[in-house]
Formats: sequence, C-alpha cells, structure tokens
Amino acid sequence: MAIYSVKARYIEGKMKEFYQKLTDGAIENQKPDGQEIINSMKRAKITKPNVIQWSEMCFCSPPLKHERETVYNQFLEDIETEAIDDYVEYEGEFFMDFLAKQNKE
Repeated sequence: MAIYSVKARYIEGKMKEFYQKLTDGAIENQKPDGQEIINSMKRAKITKPNVIQWSEMCFCSPPLKHERETVYNQFLEDIETEAIDDYVEYEGEFFMDFLAKQNKE
C-alpha cells in the first residue's frame, strides 16, 4: 500500500457525466476501490485551469492501475503520480464544488 500525490487534467466535455457517476452510487459501489475514488475526488482541488490534484491510497502496481482502467481514463488525462508519505491538502477550489456548480447550470 502507498499514498500518492496525483495530478491530472480533466476532460471538460465529460464533467457532467463524471459528476453524475460520482454522486449516483455507480463509482461508490465499485469494488475494491470505489469508495477511495469518491474520497479522493472529495479531496481533489483545482490547482490550475483544468488541472486537479489530490492524494490517494492505492494498493496496485503501477499506481492507480485499476482506478484508471475503470474510471479515471474516461474523465481525466495526463495523469501523473508521485509516492508521498501522507495525504496532502492542496490549495484551490474543491473539485466536487466546481462540478456541483457546473451541474446546476
């Protein structure tokens, strides 16, 4: 098990679908990592235009292998991971708040 700092660009045209899956249980009920994906997206912050960063615990090699295959590669690109010692909180707007606002428009 390791904790990673993760940075990715989100695919703007897919954010409505991503938000729906994050909030309707589709991702949350995914085994074995659905709950960690949900928690990670709740921690994620927009650190630059179209870029989010978060920290996430992962048990697979390469890092986030299953998460990428099942969720992240559909909605995120240019994913970078770096092993870190503990969870980090980044500066910026919470990604989930951003998605919620976008979904109301």
